[in-house]
Amino acid sequence: MTVRIDTLSNGFRVVTERMPALESAAIGVWVLSGGRHERAEENGVAHFLEHMAFKGTARRSAVQIAEAIEDVGGYMNAYTSREATAYYARVLGADVPLALDVIGDIVLNSVFDAREIELERGVILQEIGQAADTPDDIIFDWLQERAYPGQALGRPILGPSEAVRRFGRADLDGFVSRHYSPGNMILSAAGAVDHDELVRLAEDMFGAMKPAAVPPLETATFEGGDLRVEKQLEQAHFALAFEGPKITDPAIHTAQVYAAALGGGMSSRLFQEIRERRGLCYTIFAQAGAFSDTGMMTIYAGTSGDQIGELVGLTLDEMKRAADDMSEAELARARAQLKAGLLMGLESPSNRAERLARMLQIKGRIPPPEEVVAEIDAVGVRDVREMAGHMVAEARTALALYGPVSGAPGQQALQDRRAA
Repeated sequence: MTVRIDTLSNGFRVVTERMPALESAAIGVWVLSGGRHERAEENGVAHFLEHMAFKGTARRSAVQIAEAIEDVGGYMNAYTSREATAYYARVLGADVPLALDVIGDIVLNSVFDAREIELERGVILQEIGQAADTPDDIIFDWLQERAYPGQALGRPILGPSEAVRRFGRADLDGFVSRHYSPGNMILSAAGAVDHDELVRLAEDMFGAMKPAAVPPLETATFEGGDLRVEKQLEQAHFALAFEGPKITDPAIHTAQVYAAALGGGMSSRLFQEIRERRGLCYTIFAQAGAFSDTGMMTIYAGTSGDQIGELVGLTLDEMKRAADDMSEAELARARAQLKAGLLMGLESPSNRAERLARMLQIKGRIPPPEEVVAEIDAVGVRDVREMAGHMVAEARTALALYGPVSGAPGQQALQDRRAA
């Protein structure tokens, strides 16, 4: 399997990885702008735009867009994250040109019909309402806002209802004109693909786009804070974040190994101590996430209102203990989980295509899997213990609590527990 990269004269990049044993391919266009690239008053417009891309172009109606891919047995979808918007499809190898034609059409030629805007506005408002009614979804938006208050990175991807209610065609066109430029886009494909053919097709479809500067990214600063929403729910939901390394920091692998050992599976410390030994929760996990300029390690759990105080305290105790006695056996298990997750994921052309785009966005190159495996293997006990100690004693924190949380410790009590 060989990765190949080409750049058109206008800056549009094409990256592919042929997987000879496959009959199918994953292909998509990644626009390197997402929720955090929005202005404050247009929060949610990137996600709205992603929805509208499927609602009709100058060449195809919404039904024709769906039928074009499904007639050949494929599927197509899209997503908006904080740093990118992706439009992608999975098809048989022979249908890759068709998939690219449809994807290019919805990215470049959406008409943003007024009636369709109104219809989709209702759909998105329902999506916002559904998220608000799902505690273990909404709590992560609140946690993000507490970590980066008043900043683009802290705003929700879906946006607030009041903004979605007023978006019109001018808002969509404005975001496209500022961010959908060729140098800010990547065509990525993996599986049964022909690189040279894709470059030719990309030249035909995207080559006439004019280069344009993209607005500078607002730098994010993890500030932290505390948000508590008391509500009569069956469970008290707890989410805690610590400032972590950014995606290009070599320490990101230490954070990932630490998160896996602390709360990455059934054998992890948090799961064993808080669920298995104490029976305080059904779900508890830790994960390390990162952006281009910042990062955060997050711990989440749900428990009963009368046990939330004990759960929060034990979580901090486990983090403190990890700084003193995290073992090589635990880290070997965590490293194995991360490596297996990486390598198993690469068996999917969809995962490979996404990784190609993401790595090209972050690093400007595609590191081979063995390079990443070596970086994970290089994480040692001392590295993890030092990071654990820093997080529990010094790192800024953000906390979100939702439900019957009156029994949760206050901010000062948490700080005292960290310092004890």
